[in-house]
Amino acid sequence: MLVVDDQESNIQVVGAALGKLGFEILPAAGGLQAFQRLAVRRPDLILLDLLMPEMDGFEVCRRIRENPDWTEIPIIFLSSADDKGLIVRALESGGVDYITKPFNHAELVTRVRTHLALKRARDELKQLAEDRDELLGILTHDLKNHLGGMDISAQLLRDRTEAMADPKLRLMAENISHSSSQMLAFVKEFLANASADHGLSLKTESISLKDAASRVVQQHREAAKHKQLVFQTVLEEDGALVLADPAALNQVLDNLLSNAIKFSPPGKQIRVVVCPSGARYVECQVQDEGPGFTDNDKTRMFRRYARLSARPTGGEPSTGLGLSIVKKLMLAMQGELACESTPGNGATFAFRLPRAAPPNTDC
Repeated sequence: MLVVDDQESNIQVVGAALGKLGFEILPAAGGLQAFQRLAVRRPDLILLDLLMPEMDGFEVCRRIRENPDWTEIPIIFLSSADDKGLIVRALESGGVDYITKPFNHAELVTRVRTHLALKRARDELKQLAEDRDELLGILTHDLKNHLGGMDISAQLLRDRTEAMADPKLRLMAENISHSSSQMLAFVKEFLANASADHGLSLKTESISLKDAASRVVQQHREAAKHKQLVFQTVLEEDGALVLADPAALNQVLDNLLSNAIKFSPPGKQIRVVVCPSGARYVECQVQDEGPGFTDNDKTRMFRRYARLSARPTGGEPSTGLGLSIVKKLMLAMQGELACESTPGNGATFAFRLPRAAPPNTDC
């Protein structure tokens, strides 16, 4: 623990109160000596006098907070000044607490222990976050690739066994293919959700929402055909651009269309509409003829791992992450997302994004 005070007697008082409890005290007679101590050893806590000659506590705190190696060290200000303005300024400058002199020993010990416990908790959370990132790296680079290879092999095996006479072998191949597809779908959505949680750094640009929707519809035509579903598209707004991140927009459209296919019974239609929404927005609607959602579903549908009343109609995997990811991505792009549905009458998911300024055609 680093104690910074221009009065040696104050350091001795703090040392006497905390040293006998097992705390190691590093004394510093001012700001310059404090920085010398910090360069050699990073303490768990700093007790910093506020009013010192040459460099006051505000300046010392500011310089500590500017150094990335020291910024997470908790700083408790010590001062004989019981001025509310100084207390507020001390806390705003980066201090976590403020103790007035002369010290009440019990109060000093309690506050020091409290902030040390908080620091340990923060350090543990940081370590957990780093462990999670490492695990996500393993999932991204290893498990996802292995599952992808297994899924392709399982599909080839299933196709080869369809012509064989042994029904048990065909059933086993179908089970392997189905299970591998479900595992791969869950890992992909888990990683997408983790990426959204981790702090999105999207780069928005001018994009044609009509073109983006058309591309994703084309990508899903084969899956829709397999379930005897028909796409109906009404793509207006020629030349109208929206501000969006290309990858995020593609993921939003992919999730909404995948869900529409997943929950639609065979022989139904899926309607995709792109249209203006006032002067400032362009809207995209994905309408299905599935079972729809209950009022209870609507309160939970954007939560992670939410299990809703509707179930996939073709045995497709459902992780409960897709709509949660869509919601996060839309918020990150300054967009809006809504769902209109009644049980038995399908569902319409509508999102809208801000219009981009038209391109400058001046020569």
